[in-house]
Amino acid sequence: MELILSICLVASPGTCREEAVSVGLEAPPAPMQCMIGAMPVIAEWTETHPKWKVLKWRCTAPGAGGRDI
Repeated sequence: MELILSICLVASPGTCREEAVSVGLEAPPAPMQCMIGAMPVIAEWTETHPKWKVLKWRCTAPGAGGRDI
């Protein structure tokens, strides 16, 4: 599974982009599995990228080109 994070710079909120983060869950995960598995990954990503703020996120299948599952 991949998480697609919509992120913006803390110092420049108008500077935003999407970031794909791989998650070690079987694809396609059930919606609840995605939600539970995503939380620690997002928390870790946020800790390692303090200049960015995660505004929203969604789950996708690996290689799905950002399409939701």
